[in-house]
Amino acid sequence: MSVSDLTGPKAIVPSLKASSKKQALQELAAFAAERTGQDERKIFEVLLQRERLGTTGMGQGVAIPHGKIEGLSRLYGFFAHLETPIDFDALDDQPVDLIFMLLAPVGAGADHLKALARISRLLRNQEVCEKLRGSDSADAIYALLSEIDPAAFAA
Repeated sequence: MSVSDLTGPKAIVPSLKASSKKQALQELAAFAAERTGQDERKIFEVLLQRERLGTTGMGQGVAIPHGKIEGLSRLYGFFAHLETPIDFDALDDQPVDLIFMLLAPVGAGADHLKALARISRLLRNQEVCEKLRGSDSADAIYALLSEIDPAAFAA
């Protein structure tokens, strides 16, 4: 499974306005609810619960909030580039401007972990992140995610 299999142009926010971690998660929960048919509040609560366990801000301006949602039939990925970097309690204390949110069905198990690992490897690559930061449309970001060779980031 490639990262582009999890997402699509309609699952990308090329310029998200948020002034805090909580607001970014709220905006992404609302965005995801429209595309998955799930309850926005339920998505937001799952994301907040995960953040309470430890930050999903992995450093270098990247965060990967994630959670399992009852009622999903498959994995969903949502990507956002923030207009202005925000404090996300990242491991390196640097502000975050790239967010890849992953939502999985409750029974996803290994597929959820594999997808998280793949996204994490991809977004640890500074060249990829710089290209994502330089893209100004959902189509351009999706094209970039789609052209990346999944084998280069395979487990």
